[in-house]
Amino acid sequence: MKLVAKSSLIIAFFFGINKILGFVRQLFVARQFQLSYELDAFNAANNIPDLLAALLSGGALAIALIPVLTETLDKQGRKEAWQLFSNVLNLAFIVTGLISVILFIVTPFFINNIVVPGFPQEYQQLSIEIMRLNLLAVMTFSISGLFMAGLQANRHFLFPAIAPAMYNIGQIFGVIILAPATGYTILGITLPAFGLGIHGLVYGVILGALLHLLIQVPALIKYRFHWEPKLRLRSAAIRKVLVILAPRIATMFFIQLFYIVRDNLASGMGEGAVTALNLGWFIMQVPEAMIGTALGIAILPSISSAIMGGREPEFIKSINAALRALFAITIPIAVLLSIGLFPLVELAFGYEPADTQRVVLASQVYLAGLVGHALLEIASRAFYAKQKPIIPLYAAILNALSYFLLALVLSNWFGFIGIAISNSVVFTAQAIIMLFILNRQHKGIFAVKKTIIKVFSWTAGSALLVYLFLSQAAFLPAFLQSAIAVTASICLCWWLMRHEISPILDVQ
Repeated sequence: MKLVAKSSLIIAFFFGINKILGFVRQLFVARQFQLSYELDAFNAANNIPDLLAALLSGGALAIALIPVLTETLDKQGRKEAWQLFSNVLNLAFIVTGLISVILFIVTPFFINNIVVPGFPQEYQQLSIEIMRLNLLAVMTFSISGLFMAGLQANRHFLFPAIAPAMYNIGQIFGVIILAPATGYTILGITLPAFGLGIHGLVYGVILGALLHLLIQVPALIKYRFHWEPKLRLRSAAIRKVLVILAPRIATMFFIQLFYIVRDNLASGMGEGAVTALNLGWFIMQVPEAMIGTALGIAILPSISSAIMGGREPEFIKSINAALRALFAITIPIAVLLSIGLFPLVELAFGYEPADTQRVVLASQVYLAGLVGHALLEIASRAFYAKQKPIIPLYAAILNALSYFLLALVLSNWFGFIGIAISNSVVFTAQAIIMLFILNRQHKGIFAVKKTIIKVFSWTAGSALLVYLFLSQAAFLPAFLQSAIAVTASICLCWWLMRHEISPILDVQ
């Protein structure tokens, strides 16, 4: 098995573990707090800290760093690569610290006027407290996110893949130990309970961020990482990172605006609207992270090496294989999971039928954009591999403006679900536009017509089988019907599409 396929499987496996842990966390959170303003406040208050983390750690900076770090590693060796890494790490920590102090001071303005202007006053105050505490986690992620990038540039994917699971473990500790007033009883053992309520979730986030960082330290030691307390902003490699970083930061800023706009609009749509959209997004993100993100992370060092080494045919072949695999894998998931989702959500979260329907509807609409989100993981990384980040920036700006205008209109027409519709529409459009541009520059990258025809044909047939099974298997519990039908039909589609998926196994 080639490196990218092997790395993708490692990442996907641990992303799967992470998503299972995330699902467990969501179960406890949902059953303890329901669709409430408390939980709405917790979800919304994460937006600005998440924006800062995305810009200055694992998001923008990591993707800008990996191509340059890979090039330095290939041409100059590990010692010079770690010197570059230390410089970037020091810069990120200093900048994150300064911005965190400023954000701490201006938190009330952001919460009351931008993040949740529609919340009752007491829950705006709660959001302020939560956001300020979350800045501690952001400081930790400014280091931890770069640890991931450094290890991935060394083509080590195991510990960076485990790190998100550790983050969820910290959050689970928060929800089952720190938050409840009465201890949970699991297998006859009553767990301690600190009664911190929603603040217990926040302390769990901080603990999770620390675990996210610490789990990666052994791998850094293995690869002889040596930290230097220096800041050399004039080196050629640092300048190259900053040239890529500037448009990447702007790109990530516009991407993160989606979450702020979403919760801003939903905050005036009644209790639980913010959380319903967050849960719908989480459900879509399970397959998106395990497939699209995992493949994008695994393929970036390889396509960076190919294009920087002048091996354009290898670059085209690798990206085309990834796109074909993504179409073949994600379309069946999006369609077939949507059909059988209601009983699964009903069992998992234990909401009242009306609240369950809200979460299911949000999930189905987000799943309609699953393919676009997954394709965008590859399209954007292709441009960063070429060290040409301007096109993703322009696409993100256009995307954000389109989303804002469309969400304003559709939320007035369809309520909170119009926000989710806007997300799926604009992200899918962005992915297609960027891939067309890539295909014009590198003929053959987007040669996927036959794959799309095959996968839609097989998925339509499988959807009919699912419908027939669900209508005839009334002797089984509803959730079991759905679980069997969805799992079997997705696996059938993947088997039928195996010739479209298999080329990714040959990518170096």
